[in-house]
Amino acid sequence: MTLDPLLPIAPARVRALVLPIGRIKRERFQSFVRRLHQEHVVQLRDISADGRPNRNMFSPLAFPDGAIFYDLITYVPPPSHLALAPFELFREPLAVIAIADGHELETAAFSKRQSANGFAPTMAERNIRTLYQELEDLRDAYPKVLTHHVLIFDYKPPGDNAIPLPEGIKAVPPLEHSKRTTIKTVMCDISSLLLAEMNTLAKSFEAMTSIDSPGQAPARPGLQDATSWTSDDVNPMARRNSQFAVSTVTRSASSGGDADRGQARMSMPPFKSHPFASNGSTPSPRPSTPVRSGLSNPPTTFDDISANGTNLGASSSDEKNSSRSDSAERNVRSSNHDKVAVQGFGPGGPNEKWRNKAKGRATIIVGSLYLQAGRWTDALKELVEGATVAKSINDHLWHGKALELIFISLLMLAWAGHEFQVPAVCLSPNEKMSSSLSKAQDAEEADPTQPKYLRNFQVILPDLLERIIGFYSRISGEQLPPFPLSETVIRFCNALAVLHLCEGRITKESVDMMIFGKYPSKPLDTSPRLTIVPSRGHINNFLFKAFPSSAPKLLTTTDRSIILSGIATTLGVLGYHRKKALVIRELISVLIGGLVEARTRGAAEVGIHPAAGLVALNAVNGHGKGAGALDLNEGDIEHGIEPFLGLLCKVYGVVDFENTRSTPEASSSTSDDDENVISRIHSQSATRHFGFPNIKLNIARACINFSEALPDLHGVLKFSSDLLRTAGSGVAPGPRRENAAPTISRDEQVRLVTNISKTSSLAQRMGLGDLYAEYWDEFLIRGITLDPLPITRPPIPHSKDVLHGVAAARTSQDVNPFIYNPFLRTADKSAVAQTLVANESVTFRVVVQNPFDIDLEIDSIKLYTEGADFDSSVISAVVGPYRTQTLKIQGTPRSAGTLKITGAVVRVLGCRERRFPIFSQPWTPDQELKVKGIGLGALRQNQTLPHPGPPLKSDSIDLSVIDTQPIIIVKSTSLPQSSIMILEGERQTFSVTLRNISSTTPADLLFFSFQDSTQGPLQSALANRDATPAELHEFEWILAKKQALRLCKIDDSKRYIAPGSTATFDFEILGKPGLTSGTIQIDYAHLGIPRSEIKSQFFTRQVCLDLTVTVNGSIELSKVDILPIQSDVPRSIWDGAASGERVESAASDDHCLLVLDLRNAWPSDLKVCLKAGKDISIEDHILPGNNNRLVIPVPRIHIDDPHASIPSINPSRQRQFVVSTSKITPEIERGNREAFWYREKMLGNIFGTWKTLSGPAREGTIQLRGIRFTPRMVEAIKIDEVGIDISVEDPESEPSQDSRNNIFVDEFVQIKVQITNRTSQPIYPTVRILPSLCNRPVNIALDFTRKFAWNGTLQQTLPLLDANSSTELRIGATALCRGEFEISASVEETRLWDAAPEKPESSHDKEQETIAQRERADTQTIMDAMLGAKQRRIWHSRRPCIVAVRDRPESEEE
Repeated sequence: MTLDPLLPIAPARVRALVLPIGRIKRERFQSFVRRLHQEHVVQLRDISADGRPNRNMFSPLAFPDGAIFYDLITYVPPPSHLALAPFELFREPLAVIAIADGHELETAAFSKRQSANGFAPTMAERNIRTLYQELEDLRDAYPKVLTHHVLIFDYKPPGDNAIPLPEGIKAVPPLEHSKRTTIKTVMCDISSLLLAEMNTLAKSFEAMTSIDSPGQAPARPGLQDATSWTSDDVNPMARRNSQFAVSTVTRSASSGGDADRGQARMSMPPFKSHPFASNGSTPSPRPSTPVRSGLSNPPTTFDDISANGTNLGASSSDEKNSSRSDSAERNVRSSNHDKVAVQGFGPGGPNEKWRNKAKGRATIIVGSLYLQAGRWTDALKELVEGATVAKSINDHLWHGKALELIFISLLMLAWAGHEFQVPAVCLSPNEKMSSSLSKAQDAEEADPTQPKYLRNFQVILPDLLERIIGFYSRISGEQLPPFPLSETVIRFCNALAVLHLCEGRITKESVDMMIFGKYPSKPLDTSPRLTIVPSRGHINNFLFKAFPSSAPKLLTTTDRSIILSGIATTLGVLGYHRKKALVIRELISVLIGGLVEARTRGAAEVGIHPAAGLVALNAVNGHGKGAGALDLNEGDIEHGIEPFLGLLCKVYGVVDFENTRSTPEASSSTSDDDENVISRIHSQSATRHFGFPNIKLNIARACINFSEALPDLHGVLKFSSDLLRTAGSGVAPGPRRENAAPTISRDEQVRLVTNISKTSSLAQRMGLGDLYAEYWDEFLIRGITLDPLPITRPPIPHSKDVLHGVAAARTSQDVNPFIYNPFLRTADKSAVAQTLVANESVTFRVVVQNPFDIDLEIDSIKLYTEGADFDSSVISAVVGPYRTQTLKIQGTPRSAGTLKITGAVVRVLGCRERRFPIFSQPWTPDQELKVKGIGLGALRQNQTLPHPGPPLKSDSIDLSVIDTQPIIIVKSTSLPQSSIMILEGERQTFSVTLRNISSTTPADLLFFSFQDSTQGPLQSALANRDATPAELHEFEWILAKKQALRLCKIDDSKRYIAPGSTATFDFEILGKPGLTSGTIQIDYAHLGIPRSEIKSQFFTRQVCLDLTVTVNGSIELSKVDILPIQSDVPRSIWDGAASGERVESAASDDHCLLVLDLRNAWPSDLKVCLKAGKDISIEDHILPGNNNRLVIPVPRIHIDDPHASIPSINPSRQRQFVVSTSKITPEIERGNREAFWYREKMLGNIFGTWKTLSGPAREGTIQLRGIRFTPRMVEAIKIDEVGIDISVEDPESEPSQDSRNNIFVDEFVQIKVQITNRTSQPIYPTVRILPSLCNRPVNIALDFTRKFAWNGTLQQTLPLLDANSSTELRIGATALCRGEFEISASVEETRLWDAAPEKPESSHDKEQETIAQRERADTQTIMDAMLGAKQRRIWHSRRPCIVAVRDRPESEEE
């Protein structure tokens, strides 16, 4: 926890060396040091004063507002720094604090040697005695340290049997048992002893007759040997504390348990003997009272020296202290210095100057001790006096030191809030009072609220610091070494920089920044800030005075590094980042030279070849990042080297991996999410276009060389990847568009990648932790797609409403295929492609990009998913140079839910395993044509502003995972090779066996659908807009009634297949023309819950069985005709078609003859059977290839409405009225409808089958749907709406069995016409009777007026004839001659029947009906447009009445 040694208050700190003692781990030692560091500032008001009368020179009671600032260091300063004392006394540690772990007291013995104080009953007491012995060893190892202490942390003495702690050892309880003031109390106790022992140190300096400056050869050899600070060979008399005194004095036991400090430190009064001469006597135990030795009252004048050869001063220490506080006595004492009555010493002589110089320097050293002790007012007095003396004798070096310490004292007083007056010695002799007053007035105008003493201090501060550096830099006999001079310049520049940051004013905030080094988080921008004094340019020029020279002998590598890093830090505070980068570049070159030297020296010490590097050395010493190479602390390496190299790369524009990460503690998982990656890409793109490419590459190479020289494995990996990243294009190239080639050669790429892989493997072998590089291309993953599943595996989504119609569809699928079947629809490919099944493996295609000219070795790659559990396989691959390559990765979802694939986790050889997002679209950043800003400010602005180029968006794959589903396959079928041969009209049954290969999931939902080759042409024909309604009805009937494939009815309980079991289902196939192939589609699923509990949707799978079908001909219908019967049906026809009873009862008017020509297309005898109705049937045998004509009487047909619209079987096409698209006349439309309805009626009454008589037994039906009706056939088969029967009745004759009516000439007969209304509506008939001559031409046949007479009129209008009723008309007639007459009749509608007769209604009812009815289409208008307007109809008798007239025989006349 070392503080910044380049802060302005560094000379005011007290260094305390913190060392581990006993058994203690590194982590716990560091945690204990951190606890101490929290109380490194100790207020004097909290410190108890030492009770000894000769230890009150630095009593804290004299200035309770002061404070001691401790600098806790864990390393011994180098000898070159210790050699600067006493000129810079703060560089020497004044206290040693040894830290022990209380948890280790009970574990094991700290030392195997037996305690000198006897046997210890417990392990803890034994270890405590061992700690005391080691404390004594510390006193011997560090003899010049004022106080030594051992702190046992996390140790709470037991309450019942507490172990007494020896003097110098203190126990610190654990945190849970500690109070807020526990550590503060410990630091106060240490500070109390330290202030007491400072008294002896100050008196030793006052007793010195000569004090040499740093870098000057000592007046007497051996007095300033810095190497003796920690040497064990030094005479015990050299200890600066009071552990040892002269041989006649014993050690004293003070209240704090420490010894007197009575011996001289570095220089002694002019004794004749060497102060470090060996003494053969053994140190005696500590005395009970302090000894008044000669060192307690050192001689202050040459009179004292001449009067007594030894230290025989008359004044005591208390009198000396009181005399310092009194200015009058000080003047008397100063005048006494001139009263030297020694021969050879006169005023103005060289000895007097030498004496004044020693006195002034001692005063300055005592002032520095006051400054460290927190007595800042006393320090100011001493330093002013010392500065005055040094100024009077032109002791420039110490004059500057006194002014520097005065500046620090004033700064500490300002921090404490004490008013002070700037000493006159701080003012420049050339500066007039008027100029200082004018500056003070200007400062007052700028900030009237600023205290006056701070304003005065602010005015003189810049000139004062320049004067101090001027004193240090003067060429004289004594010259300050380069290192302290450079450090002083940097400290002063840090103070000026804080003053500049605070707008040139000294405030409470600026003083805090100078003391604690907490600079504002917002750095300075590039604005000039010319009005602020001191300006940045002035501070910059001042700062570069500290730049070290190139002479290697003047500074060590460590000192040179400290100076350069301090300069770089100050430049960074001022905002001079490019100058800072130049200094850092110089620092790298210095460190590389030092590291090479350290490599050789360290290798020689370990005994290895220098070419092997210091990896083994660092590993042995516990340094993982090259700390041992620079002899630095591990904490300094961790927080110093990597950030400053990264800062250098940032200034020059080297593309770093993480430019946007706010804290180094940010986790890798956080930095690899999509938002951070996109932000990183934009930031890297802005950095890539900043600076000069060649310079950036050279800087990266220099950082690699530096890291290799440490050796810093982490740095080698980091900067090698940064170099590849900087040389890369940083784009996502599209197909044949962008140039993504790197800017470095292929050989260098190979060398860098090889270096990364070797370094990473070396780190793993050495066990140095997870040291990996960061991959240098963010666009590694260019796409991830899901491979299509096998055709039987994709789950197909269905709405839950589908399940409600499944049961109805099962029963009606064989009757009406037009009922919606959701399983036959084409599934949404996007939905199917985004659905996975739990515990089933799927394959993904990952597109990987490699824009470099070398092979990319991928150690492992796996998919990165969010949501449901997913197991991804891990593969390795090698991607070729400058290409994109597709890799296949398998994965298995483990649970149902939503699954989102957002990238892949990839570990490239030597690189960290990290997640890469998916960037499937090409992306190239836009470059600004006009440069609107330069410098790091412009770069930071470009990184914070929205990116001007095309948007960069990462892709993802959203998938849904459903529960485990069964997998069903077709195990077997009864058809050989899934093929079948069938005859037209034949039906065959076959079986299919299904197997559930899933071992855990049953199939509880099975649904069968069928497709065949005839459905496509029929669907195309149905889609034809030119097809007539009759054709569309025929196509729909074939689809509905003649399905090629169907499932034999089974129970729903059998629609279940258990895991690992099989089930067999029977199917029926029908041979029909055009059938060449068929498909049985089985949709299955595992619901697992009742269907009513399904919330939104369910998924099914499909398995299909393809069939190959060959349909051969059987019975073909070649010709069809229907003939009317003019007379009775011949008996030969009735003999083959019906029984005798049927013949007797049948009438010729009720039947017609159906003539069928059938052809046998099968090479085997076939037996055909035709049935008409229930009783009429006919059978015949047809030889192969022969045509047979079959005549069968069929009943004539009556249809109430033969002009009704042709319906549609498909419910989706059913409409109230269908307007024909073809342009035909209403007469043709009426004829087509009549033909359709009479054909349908007839086909419903006849049925034909066939059966083979040889070979395999086959049977089927005859396809009679090929019959087409002509108008003549319609007339032959239909029964008119109005029937007309004509007969002649002779009242005197008996009825005859003949069809002819016989009458006699000149006899009266009655002609009876019976009219039957078969329609459903009444008609208004008008009957016309038309007699004529038989067998005569028309013109002659109607000339019967003289041959046939009748009574009445032949045309009569009859009353309304109701529906389905009949009436008769009779007229009298007489034949006037013999012959045959033919009487026919016709019925004509007199007028049309109105279907809605008027009914009387009230006016109110009419209004309500008008309001209630909605507007409807004019139905009659539509009907008239199709069938023509309704007209009066006329019907004629089908068979005329033949009347034979003859003369009555004479016998009868008689």
